[in-house]
Amino acid sequence: MQNFLCFPGRWPCLPLVALALLLAACSPKFDWRQVRGTPVPFEVLLPAKPASVTRPVELGGSKVDMTMTAAEVDGVTFAVGAATLPDAATVPAALASMKAGLLRNINGSIRREAGAGAGPLELEATGTRAPDASELLLLARFFAKDARVYQVVVLGPSSRLARDEADTFFSSFKPN
Repeated sequence: MQNFLCFPGRWPCLPLVALALLLAACSPKFDWRQVRGTPVPFEVLLPAKPASVTRPVELGGSKVDMTMTAAEVDGVTFAVGAATLPDAATVPAALASMKAGLLRNINGSIRREAGAGAGPLELEATGTRAPDASELLLLARFFAKDARVYQVVVLGPSSRLARDEADTFFSSFKPN
């Protein structure tokens, strides 16, 4: 009796291959999940299981602990950096320091910058990553709530960075 999954001849397992391709197409590249930030509170959707790290940084003249929560899909990083400042009066300097640090990290140049009034500061920049000097696209938004500051970032090769996924990520962010 002939196996129903494989046919003899030139393409013996075509139905099996077709089924495998169909199942692979159904597996999501982006597995969105809601994440809550700690110790600085926020909510965001991340496209994969996140990792978090906290380290001391200087933001606008204040030494603070900054927590970075990030996930990576296909070489594109989705991340939220959050810190609590000692005084809300230092928020503008801290946000400027966050922006400058991101640009410095990728040797970046600004393509577009908007906002900063009542809403978040939005930034689009290009840069490179050592050691291979591959070109990167940086999309970032900077938020403040009271004495808390946030940088919400998508960073990766422009050929792999999908604007729809970046929009999903950015629109899901809620500082608490």
